[in-house]
Amino acid sequence: MATLVTAIVRPHALDGVKNSLKAAGITGITASEVKGFGRQGGQTETYRGAEYKIDFLPKIKLEIIVTDDLVDTVISTISAAASSGKIGDGKIWTIPVGTLVRIRTGELGDEAV
Repeated sequence: MATLVTAIVRPHALDGVKNSLKAAGITGITASEVKGFGRQGGQTETYRGAEYKIDFLPKIKLEIIVTDDLVDTVISTISAAASSGKIGDGKIWTIPVGTLVRIRTGELGDEAV
């Protein structure tokens, strides 16, 4: 069975996370630029003497499909590489994948990962 691991991380953490995942043998990652807020609640900026609040902060959303035996490795690798110990480091969650097909070869399930 396959699992989709989704992580939201800070943009500057992307290279470290990518390199750590590659070193752990993970070969496929999808990264998207997203915006969001959580407990961090945004931040206040000053432009030409005027303060304004930025509610949605830039983040990177990573999506990785792995076999079930690699889920814990992926989670611990992302956590270690993306953690600064400060609020706003991000979140990781998993979702079971029902059907997985590699379009090029027609492989199904774990063979398609």
